[in-house]
Amino acid sequence: MASYLREDIAAVMARDPAARSRLEVMLCYPSIKALRSHRLANKLYKRGHVLLARLISAHSKKRTGIEIHPGATIGHRVFIDHGAGVVIGETAEIGDDVTLYQGVTLGGTGKEHGKRHPTIGNGVIIGAGAKVLGPIRLGDNVKVGAGAIVIKPVPDGCTVVGNPGRIVRRQDGSRPTLDHNNLPDPMLEKMDALYERISELEARLPNLTEEKNEGGNPYANL
Repeated sequence: MASYLREDIAAVMARDPAARSRLEVMLCYPSIKALRSHRLANKLYKRGHVLLARLISAHSKKRTGIEIHPGATIGHRVFIDHGAGVVIGETAEIGDDVTLYQGVTLGGTGKEHGKRHPTIGNGVIIGAGAKVLGPIRLGDNVKVGAGAIVIKPVPDGCTVVGNPGRIVRRQDGSRPTLDHNNLPDPMLEKMDALYERISELEARLPNLTEEKNEGGNPYANL
């Protein structure tokens, strides 16, 4: 427990420029409190003390705004930034060096039994308000844009945005950066391309009209 706590605090210090000291992080950050409670609840849950584990989980949710089922598996150096509204389901598995922003849900898609929540690889960043649903896997170093809804597996090193989530970038396997506010917008890119094409055609309309009046084929060069 102590080694996990040291790692969790170090992860916050490394990723949050607002963190000023280790003591501040330990006393004030809901992520640290929620993860510390979860590790205790998870131990009890695995030993069959389900009710006690759920009580600890419920108390932690009330204190921090972060809901983690005691059955969830969470790796090393996980950072839940701000944390309000984060929900992590019972069979969710989270790897090492993962960053979750506020409002993230790692949830299920129905009432089926068994594995029903996502598996998150190492080095993953999931933006604010994103939902990852079902027994799918996000590969290592995946980046999920804010507000995205991911319902299909994502390979290593990809960037996903939108609803439903679409892969818009594949990386070379290096760890993604934290600038998830600068993710590409595929719909905007398509609209920009369409606007440029329409502008080009409008600029050519006078010439097309002239060719038509002269008896030529105005569509030959389109």
